[in-house]
Amino acid sequence: MITKDMVIGQVLREYPQTAEIFVALGMHCLGCPSATRESVEGAAITHGKNPDDLVAELNKAVGQ
Repeated sequence: MITKDMVIGQVLREYPQTAEIFVALGMHCLGCPSATRESVEGAAITHGKNPDDLVAELNKAVGQ
């Protein structure tokens, strides 16, 4: 299960299929240094997205 405190890089390693969700939401810097230390919640806020909605969408994509 993906949580909003997980680091984006961790989510991508464990659930590579989530990359298309991030990109579709305009979060294109998946390979940048921020992805190795920024939480899903922090990235959502930075990109003007609701963290809870993002987590729900990511979990849906991975069948959780």
